[in-house]
Amino acid sequence: MAADPRHAAWDDALAPMPAGPLHWLRAGRLEVALAPEAGGRIAQIRHDGMDWLIGPDDGWPATIAWGCYPMVPWVGRIRAGRFDLDGRTHALPVNFGGHAIHGIGFSRPWRIDTLETDHATLSLALPRDGYWPFGGTTTQSVRVAGDRLHLDLAVQADDQAMPAVLGWHPWFRKPDRLIFAPSAMYPRDSEGIATLPCVVPVAGPWDDCFVAEGEIALARDGQRLDLRADTDHWVVYDAAAHTTCVEPQTGPPDAFSLAPRVLQPGQQHRLSFELAWRTGGE
Repeated sequence: MAADPRHAAWDDALAPMPAGPLHWLRAGRLEVALAPEAGGRIAQIRHDGMDWLIGPDDGWPATIAWGCYPMVPWVGRIRAGRFDLDGRTHALPVNFGGHAIHGIGFSRPWRIDTLETDHATLSLALPRDGYWPFGGTTTQSVRVAGDRLHLDLAVQADDQAMPAVLGWHPWFRKPDRLIFAPSAMYPRDSEGIATLPCVVPVAGPWDDCFVAEGEIALARDGQRLDLRADTDHWVVYDAAAHTTCVEPQTGPPDAFSLAPRVLQPGQQHRLSFELAWRTGGE
């Protein structure tokens, strides 16, 4: 009997992923390199000559470990790849430590729909198969404007209801300082997965999901990068010496079980993320 593809390791999230052709967007001091074939991700963000992301040639080629990519239709880990919807248990293929991580979009090529000097739109049709049984369409917009980068991500259900959580996963080069004061955090269990109820944040280093509504910024080499999104959920990973990830998300990891959001047929879910630079690290 053939193996059930829902229970196979369908994509090793630690496998190398080449960037493929890059498409540069430019405006003022800001340059952004798009890598649509590498999960629709941003391969590099360069402001005033300084690179801000771990790029494809920085020696960290794992699929999950470079650039800035959209997480869709889920974020972080889905525990054991399993969740319940409308009384039925669904099993997603696992790809990271026995869990399903970061959705589908980060490991699949996206289509460029429009490409201008300072703006691009991309899209990806989600499958309806053993990898993801619901279908749907996801789109993203990338726009550079002076010292600001505007990212918009959306997913729309097809003709059946589907769960959805969105996020962006930037792998920033290690900053001199992270400015971040969350109000609450999701404790992690022995498998490293977020749980409820939320607790008072503990000291880092972190690989955790937080509730935060105040100032979030990175300071590095005389530049300051302010991060804003229309969500109060952020994951921060700063345990590595070479990188700090600050990830806006519309829900926590394992959200399909922990805090489910279900889109009805034709319904859309969106996330906007703005990165804004200014001189001075404070």
